[in-house]
Amino acid sequence: MNFDHKPRILFLYGSLRERSYSRLLAEEAARIIEGFGAEVRFFHPHDLPLHGSVPDTHPKVQELRELSQWSEGQVWSSPEMHGQVSGLLKLQIDWIPLSMGAVRPTQGRTLAVMQVCGGSQSYNAVNTLRILGRWMRMFTIPNQSSVPKAYQEFNEDGTMKDSLYRDRVVDVMEELYKFTLLLRDKVDYLTDRYSERKEATTKQTLEITNRALGLDSGQSS
Repeated sequence: MNFDHKPRILFLYGSLRERSYSRLLAEEAARIIEGFGAEVRFFHPHDLPLHGSVPDTHPKVQELRELSQWSEGQVWSSPEMHGQVSGLLKLQIDWIPLSMGAVRPTQGRTLAVMQVCGGSQSYNAVNTLRILGRWMRMFTIPNQSSVPKAYQEFNEDGTMKDSLYRDRVVDVMEELYKFTLLLRDKVDYLTDRYSERKEATTKQTLEITNRALGLDSGQSS
């Protein structure tokens, strides 16, 4: 394993409330994984515009994309809203494209998913986050965290009370840390696809043929 630098972990959370439990859960998880040896950063979604309402050169969009590129692993923490992830968490994911030219800002990153519930324990949000992580070509770790009645699980200072739910968060962060270390040097190999190699070879052959015929690449038809 490569220990040349600390695993770089980005945290996204899904609520702007002053006492946002999805943010408090993310902050608790960040303290835990920092203790394991990771470097952490947060994207704070205040002032992030609606997707498609502004050009992607908007400063908040660029900040989010740069943080995603910086990361080697990510943690997504969402409240469950009407049985689903919050619109704010989905908005952040929507602003991260599958590719930016030759760069893929999420492919090959590890991912841990967490949710907070206002009532009894549920797994709707984390299940949706897993679908989104797969779509973004991320390696979502097996473990996850769902905290029911979250308003009961945090101290006044925002730290999480000692409980089985906090123990699960420790488990999740430990697993994310280990998976990130194990996979980060093997991402290129693991994400190398036959279909993309075939497409690249076809494109290269076409370019060579066009050059031999004295044609521009756009004139092959």
